[in-house]
Amino acid sequence: MLGVLVTVLAVGTSVLSSLYVFAAETYVPHSEQLDVTWRPALGVLAALTAGVLLCWRHSRPVVVTGVAVIPPVVFVADALAALISLAALTAHRRDRVGWLGVAAVFVATTVGVAHDAHRHADVSVIKIIFGADGVPFVVVVLVAALLTAIPAALGTHRGTKRELARHTQAERALQAEMARKDERSRIAREMHDVLGHRLSLLSLHAGALEVMAPQESDRAAEVARTVRTTARQSLEDLRQVIGVLKDGRGFGSQAPDRPRRYGPPGLTDLPTLIGNTREAGLPVNVTVLVDNAGEAPETLATTAYRVVQESLTNVLKHAPSTTVDVTVRGGPGVGLTVEIGNPLPESAPAEAPIGSGSGLAGLAERVAQLEGTISYGSTEQGRFAVKAWLPWAQGGDAGGVRAG
Repeated sequence: MLGVLVTVLAVGTSVLSSLYVFAAETYVPHSEQLDVTWRPALGVLAALTAGVLLCWRHSRPVVVTGVAVIPPVVFVADALAALISLAALTAHRRDRVGWLGVAAVFVATTVGVAHDAHRHADVSVIKIIFGADGVPFVVVVLVAALLTAIPAALGTHRGTKRELARHTQAERALQAEMARKDERSRIAREMHDVLGHRLSLLSLHAGALEVMAPQESDRAAEVARTVRTTARQSLEDLRQVIGVLKDGRGFGSQAPDRPRRYGPPGLTDLPTLIGNTREAGLPVNVTVLVDNAGEAPETLATTAYRVVQESLTNVLKHAPSTTVDVTVRGGPGVGLTVEIGNPLPESAPAEAPIGSGSGLAGLAERVAQLEGTISYGSTEQGRFAVKAWLPWAQGGDAGGVRAG
């Protein structure tokens, strides 16, 4: 609606200006008659046509400006239509064509102002403004330059703002696409970390059921219960990961109208993780010295849990006959240190487990998002060690967490 009103105002003003110039050009002092000749008549018709064409100044700025500069140069007419179209031209074109348009409008405006300066003082706008019978040509040029500079500057400013808005929108779209890619990578890591550990336990317990003697029915029932419990937990984890993909919420979050049944694991869930690992037959020695463990930021606690979980999963896969040492220590202001180590197996398992090899790389990405550090590999003492340090600010927030 505002654009329509501006267009109507522009066309109306141009038409009135053209009619005034026609009347001033045919004005005869001390007479009620107009001295109409062919040149002013053609000039007013051409100027009125240029004024009507202002309706298309934004869709065809070059054409409209090119037509609008003709009446004041060829005939005796005003240059208002050319000045109005110049604002649209510089808004859309700030290249060589735009600068040529500025030059053409400046010439047309200079001719129009010069015609006005030679009219009778009663109808000459520039003589009325400056209060003089004669106006020097330098004044004519300066006035024309000022009249040309105003719409050119306004159009350039508007075009620059529009271009900046487009660049901002494109940048936001790119950031959104990068965020979606990061989210897909996070989901892939989450699926690996969440399901990899429990599915490894499933594999071990299923193997135990397969080789267990028939007379050990009580033990078989216990292992079967463990398999069933682990499978149920894996399904819960899978629902959580799918919820991230479907609803766009963070892992472990729930919709407002649904009660929270299952959240992301943290430091307080380490005993359950260790217990499940021991039930799978892997000896684990644990040392936990953490101040205010229950108040640890969620991202920090979940990352620490995942470091322990992935490390235990790797031991279950590659060295199930060894003993694992797990140490978690730290607190607010000093950070959280997580260390997991186990002796290297003397020989590889009879059936090498299948894996993507991306678990430790995924851990490195998790830790990097918190601006922490992690190292893993074989040591000179014949052990495989994983050591991670996660920042923990004094106020309780995970230091260095980057929003993403």
